Amino acid sequence: MTDMWMVRAGRNAFLIEEFIQKSIIAIGWNLGDLSNKSKEDIKNIVNEKFPNNSKGQNAIIAAQEFKFLSELKIGDYVLSYNPSTRKYLLGEITSDYIYSNILSEKFDDDDYSDIRKVKWLGDIERDKLKVSTKNTLGSISTLFYINETAQKDILNIFNGVTNENDSPDDSEDDDVSILMNEIEDKSKEFIKDIINSLDWDEMQELVAGLFRAMGYKTIVSPPGSDRGKDIIASPDGLGLEDPVIVIEVKHRNQSMSATHIRSFKGALKKTNKGVYVSTGGFTTDAKYEAERSEIPIILMDLDTLVKFILQYYDNFDADARSLIPLKKIYWPIK
Repeated sequence: MTDMWMVRAGRNAFLIEEFIQKSIIAIGWNLGDLSNKSKEDIKNIVNEKFPNNSKGQNAIIAAQEFKFLSELKIGDYVLSYNPSTRKYLLGEITSDYIYSNILSEKFDDDDYSDIRKVKWLGDIERDKLKVSTKNTLGSISTLFYINETAQKDILNIFNGVTNENDSPDDSEDDDVSILMNEIEDKSKEFIKDIINSLDWDEMQELVAGLFRAMGYKTIVSPPGSDRGKDIIASPDGLGLEDPVIVIEVKHRNQSMSATHIRSFKGALKKTNKGVYVSTGGFTTDAKYEAERSEIPIILMDLDTLVKFILQYYDNFDADARSLIPLKKIYWPIK
């Protein structure tokens, strides 16, 4: 099967009309002429051009430039998306790599000077594609390869062909649900990464911010010996009005043991409520120790902490949000 590639027409597809009118696709990061450059050459050029980028960012740029230069071939199919019409342009690549100012002359910038000529064949309505194909085409990358299953769906729609062996896509709702769950799981792992990168003081402030979001006022202990009281949360902020919640925060890799819980419990008054936060989790014995405590003690591991952060994030104040900046997205539910 002929290879098929997605090449996006710049941010928000602002180049889509230029792609159509000039019969081209284009990418670029103003790196100069890359003709005959090796993968290593391109990596070095990118690193020199963007010294403040992370290694990962520069690796992505270099990989996409090398694909455009060396992996795309004459005769390959190419797609580009027009969000205003919700249609994918389908074309056939007709040239090797060209370094050109055909776009920079109009837009006064050389960011899209890596060109290939294309014969545009027509367009495909996004709504006619299978959900699995839409998911494949949802990558935000500037340039990526389209797998064979998605290619088949795209070409069938374009040619008006329905394979007899193709059953109706009754599992589309399941596909959407699976994708949503995957994204949710990934986002939670990224949030955990952010939490684990915080230092101890920041972690303590994050937990205090969570309890403020839950409606309490907090007192955060200064650095040094706190005798098991990192944070005091209460309705009045002074610890005079019940419930008074004593919070211990341990920002470590290792699990907290029953001994840690007993020590924490020993610092509590009978009228207190206890919350023990440990990013390293808890041993089975520690959980048992908390369960049988006559003073209520809640254990909060990293997963539980993330759950509560997501639940109360809308109420976070600016200080807490600065420690763990998140952006809400909305997902359609059928």
